[in-house]
This record gives sequence, C-alpha cells and structure tokens, in this order.
Amino acid sequence: MQNYIQDSLTQAQETLNTFINDQKNIDHIESAVKTFLGTLKLDGRIMACGNGGSMCDSMHFVEELTGRYRKDRDPICAINMGDPSHITCVANDYGYDYIFSRHVQAWGREGDTLLAISTSGNSENVIKAVEVARQKKMKVVGLLGKTGGKLKDMVDVPIIVDSPITDRIQEIHIKLIHIFIEGIERELYPEHYA
Repeated sequence: MQNYIQDSLTQAQETLNTFINDQKNIDHIESAVKTFLGTLKLDGRIMACGNGGSMCDSMHFVEELTGRYRKDRDPICAINMGDPSHITCVANDYGYDYIFSRHVQAWGREGDTLLAISTSGNSENVIKAVEVARQKKMKVVGLLGKTGGKLKDMVDVPIIVDSPITDRIQEIHIKLIHIFIEGIERELYPEHYA
C-alpha cells in the first residue's frame, strides 16, 4: 500500500519540478498576475470558469478574492460561473456547451479578465466562453494541461501544466491560483506582506 502513496507524492514532486524548471511558465504566471491587476486597477472584474474539479478551482479562486485570503481586506471584484440554476437553465435551453459563454455574454465587459480553466485545453464550454470574451475585448488567462489543447492559442496568457495526468495538473493549478491571489494582494495590499 505504501508504494502507491510514495509514488503519488514523488510524481507530484516531479510534475512541479518540471513546471518550475521551464522559465516560460514563470514568465506566464507573472503576466497573468499583471493581467488581473490591470483589470482591477481599471475597476474591472475577474470572471472564472471550469468543469468538475476545475470549477471547484475557479470557485476557490473567486472566494479567496471576494472573501479573505491571509488577512482582512476589502473584497476584490470577481465572479465564478457556478450558479446551478443558471447552468441547468442554459444547459436545458441551449445546451451544455453554452453554460459559461452565456454568463460571459451577460456580465463581461471590455477590460475584464476571464480565468479559463481546462485540464485538457479542449473543453467546448470553456472554448465558447473564451470566444465570447474575445468578442467583448476581455483579456483571458488560461490554466491548462497536457499540451494546452485548442485553448492555448486562444488565450492571452496560456499557463500549461505538461502532464498527461489530470490530478497532477489540478495540483499545480491550485498552487498557481494561490500565487495569483498573493500577487494581486502584494500589489493592492502591500501592508499584508511587510
């Protein structure tokens, strides 16, 4: 039994080391933080979407921004696309591929930023959300996996965890989400990190 535990931890460590050792990833993380900050400094909003575990990650990102991360502060303007009534309404009336794009169409504005999360990079409903975001002249940060899929060439900032294993990708994604939040706070609330 302990073999799979050790193997899992070692595999997670190897995935993180591979990611860290590619300077392009560090540069893209910095670009993502700057993109979020650019939106917030212009009184824009951040939107986030993803499916399954990636929806949980998008929810986590937004709740840390609108709630609290490490210390008390004002809420930061962010919206997660996880309202079950919206999802079931749109899925029933238009199809599941439109559950996020309808949300972006309703709420997105020029200058806002969409965080699009897809471990495959090929989630059709996330792709459609990105297409609408582009039409609205929003910025798009992609948290992607495997080879980045179709989304890698559709987003402004593609951050790709090069692994074939979904849970390894998600483990890096949640770390990146925490880095995004810390980067946003360090700029907007530097006193929290003095």
